[in-house]
Amino acid sequence: MELVLIFTSILFIVDPFAAVPTFLAMTPRDSPQQRRQLAKRGALTCALTLIAFALGGSVIFKVFGITIGAFKIAGGVLIGLNALDMVQARRSQQRETAAETAEGIQKDDIGIMPLGLPMLAGPGAISTVMVLALGAKTVAATVAVYVSIILTAIITYYVLAAATLVERRLGQTGMRILTRLMGLVLCAIAIQFILDGIKLSFQDFPPRN
Repeated sequence: MELVLIFTSILFIVDPFAAVPTFLAMTPRDSPQQRRQLAKRGALTCALTLIAFALGGSVIFKVFGITIGAFKIAGGVLIGLNALDMVQARRSQQRETAAETAEGIQKDDIGIMPLGLPMLAGPGAISTVMVLALGAKTVAATVAVYVSIILTAIITYYVLAAATLVERRLGQTGMRILTRLMGLVLCAIAIQFILDGIKLSFQDFPPRN
């Protein structure tokens, strides 16, 4: 059950389906082959960014003196804000602003920025993998975090590489419904993160005699 939670947490917060309309809007003059190359670059950038933060999370925590409980609460809030936007079928401003989208339309290569970062590997996704990696209590859970990042990147590549087909098959209505369902699950995950963070924070302060 924990492994499923890890995978769904990462996949839903990256949410490649929600990136399809913006990806198509930023690549109107690109051929299917060029779109596949951009999708590959974006998925790879997303994977490398998330793996780097998952690996380096403990260093960041030590440098800034942040507890896992505090970060779980902060991560839960960020994920919750993303989830609320998803439930309303809106693209979160944490992932991309109108200015970034407009800039992406003018760029020849959007694979690394803004597609890979921050559209796919946004603040919510980064905080999620850091919390999951630091909170993993077993080797299996730790491995699951990195495998989930890689699987999410692979799924993201195929979704974006077939963006035209995905949009045609699902349609705007279908993608909105899917985004809302993913957002609902993500809301529950965000609340669980916050509750776990509060519990851990109380454990950091033992009761006085």
